Amino acid sequence: MNGSVPGALLLTTLAGGATVIGAAAAFTARRTNTALLSAALGLSGGVMVYIAFVSLLADANEALGELLGKTPGQLIGMAAFFGGMLIAALIDKMVPETINPHQTRRIEELEKENLPADLGRMSFITALAMVLHKFPEGIAVFASGIQSAELGIPVALAMALHNIPEGIAVSVPVYYATGSRKKAFLIASLTGLADPAGAILGWLLLMPLIKSIPATLPVIHGAVAGIMVFVTFDGLLPMAQKFGRPHLTLYGIISGMFLMALALAFL
Repeated sequence: MNGSVPGALLLTTLAGGATVIGAAAAFTARRTNTALLSAALGLSGGVMVYIAFVSLLADANEALGELLGKTPGQLIGMAAFFGGMLIAALIDKMVPETINPHQTRRIEELEKENLPADLGRMSFITALAMVLHKFPEGIAVFASGIQSAELGIPVALAMALHNIPEGIAVSVPVYYATGSRKKAFLIASLTGLADPAGAILGWLLLMPLIKSIPATLPVIHGAVAGIMVFVTFDGLLPMAQKFGRPHLTLYGIISGMFLMALALAFL
């Protein structure tokens, strides 16, 4: 079943909206639930890696092979895949480690830190970091939803699980810097808008190419697969391992792959 622009945008918005859960969870628990976060991040990583290789990259290579021939199609698909990784890596490099949303720390660690009290500067930098990170993530969900609802829904779910700890990563430091739960929750929640904003901007920029060059959409899917693999191995899995529950992370990865395989078999 082919996806639609409104449907893909809705999925992207819902995935970004999961940031609100993280923003709220940071203040409803006094301690970090390491077991839950490790399993959830592993599950999200398993879903994303399985989709990237089994569905997005495979479909991109097949479509490019039909359009350009097997070998040229495979080479272009490979270039798109590693190009997506490169884009994600460059964006990641642009964000300082201290405000990188993939460098999530425990609530207990943040309680002990003397964080800066300049809310305006911190809010701007944090928002910029989130926009940079969420731009390719929004494109990933949107591009998957455009291909089909069956593919877009699990990708959106995986990205939503990914966005929950990112909400924590923003809200907790802002809270300890300002002492205001309301401001911290609002700032962290608003960063979730970067997902649909990035998707819309990327779609508008790429739409002319998609209409005029048939190979554009498969190339985008290949690049999205690369972005998702990079996000998983650079952010999700190291973050999960940091919580000290490696077996739960592994079980989450296997469960995510199994659930995704099952979903693709029946959808």
